Amino acid sequence: METDVCVVGGGPAGLVHALLLARGGIRVTVLEKHPTFLRDFRGDTVHPSTLTLLDELGLGERAEALPHRKVYDLRAAFADGVYEVASFRGLRMPHPYIMFVPQWDFLEMIADAAADHPTFTLLREREVTGLLCEDGVVRGVVARHGDERVEVRARLTVAADGRHSAVRRELGWQPREYGAPMDVLWFRLPRRETDGSGLDLKVAAGRLMILIDRGDYWQIAYVIPKGGYDAVVARGLPAWRDSVAAITPMFADRIGEVTSWDQIAMLTVRVNRLNTWHAPGVLLIGDAAHAMSPIGGVGINLAVQDAVAAARILLPPLTAGRLRERDLAAVRRRRRLPTAGTQLVQRVLQRGILAPVLGSTEPIPAPFFLKLMRRVPALRRVPARFIGTGLRPEHAPPG
Repeated sequence: METDVCVVGGGPAGLVHALLLARGGIRVTVLEKHPTFLRDFRGDTVHPSTLTLLDELGLGERAEALPHRKVYDLRAAFADGVYEVASFRGLRMPHPYIMFVPQWDFLEMIADAAADHPTFTLLREREVTGLLCEDGVVRGVVARHGDERVEVRARLTVAADGRHSAVRRELGWQPREYGAPMDVLWFRLPRRETDGSGLDLKVAAGRLMILIDRGDYWQIAYVIPKGGYDAVVARGLPAWRDSVAAITPMFADRIGEVTSWDQIAMLTVRVNRLNTWHAPGVLLIGDAAHAMSPIGGVGINLAVQDAVAAARILLPPLTAGRLRERDLAAVRRRRRLPTAGTQLVQRVLQRGILAPVLGSTEPIPAPFFLKLMRRVPALRRVPARFIGTGLRPEHAPPG
């Protein structure tokens, strides 16, 4: 088949980008390798700037109707007390909170909205296996659908297929790795009405947990030292359950419901970035161009902002039929500073806080900046804005 733009990957970046292009009258085809969007332990955060974007697209009411939980504050418990890390309530925005939405519901909503436009096509169960190249220009992709070989020819191929990008692999590109001191074990436990609510960080000697209130259950990130999964498994599931209960005693009455390692998903944390995001006929965005640390949960926000900036920059030349490589380069120029700046903050926090916590055998007191924010509450707006809007929020192109 032929199309104007082939988007590889039906995640937040790919579908938002496709929606914006279809809204502008561009023929766009999305290839998603899975049959559905239903996958556990994906990032489910929708940040204030993304909620504003949905309003701009006329999707605010649809988003509000999705099953969700709103979080207005982020707290952290250390050995010397509980501290407020960020309060989104002070953001001068229509949505001063983070909304936790099952990502499959969010993606179905975006796909349904895009399907309202006749120039949009979503092809599920198409796994990209190669690129179509002519005279050094990418002209589309080759995909597999069962035993069938599928070719999608396009004026532009946009890779939004994540940190293990097939398009990036076919190009032979390797991102620069910045390292991370941790990996994350994701699991869930039932939530009781007496548990409290919101978003909490629990810090203990050598251990750290993040508790995300999802209404009827807790989604929990158990942070371990980089490469430490085999050691955790070797100590056994009972020892791990005891560790969870020690950090968060209220879970002692239900941690026994985790009876197998199969109930725990392991995320290998990577922080990396490509120096070049484009070549003739192809552009990489989101995690395909830059994998983010889970610190702040900003990865999805950055990927969506990439998608919006790319659509706004590329729509005029695509509409005029004169797309040039310098237009693709303009996307990287626009998004390089917020990407590199966000990763720099994450790397500083990894080295200055996470690495010492994970390497400690003693109780961990709160760092100085949290104590300062307790005395000067206005300072809480800084992390709130960093998490909630990012360093360069993007707005939808006219449509």
